[in-house]
Amino acid sequence: MRKSRTTIHPQLSRIISELGHTDELFVADAGLPIPPRAERVDLAYRQGQPPFLDVLDVILAEIVIEGAVMPAEVAEVSPQMLRAVQDRLDPHGIEVQLIPHVQYKQRSTGARAFVRTGEYTPYANVALIAGVDY
Repeated sequence: MRKSRTTIHPQLSRIISELGHTDELFVADAGLPIPPRAERVDLAYRQGQPPFLDVLDVILAEIVIEGAVMPAEVAEVSPQMLRAVQDRLDPHGIEVQLIPHVQYKQRSTGARAFVRTGEYTPYANVALIAGVDY
């Protein structure tokens, strides 16, 4: 067994290890459309489980990011989620870029992978842009 306090999900661990500079990893709620040929790590097993923020915390503990993008609609519909994400990104010096949901879905076509959570909070989606550790 892997001796680690980080990700033990084999597919997610592999994807994190393979991320390169500027690759985008989308952490998604249960409803975000995922392009058919995109790699999907589907962690959802029932409504609300696992929570978006729990999954985001695990991923942020393992990757270097240089940017983050969320659907602009989150600011109006789910402002508490936007605040929670920003609180997690502030220590990394990252400010969330907001773009319209239609553009967000278009952007997702270039994603390295998607991590689907069981989150039912509207617009609880973030694209994490991988950085480098030097």
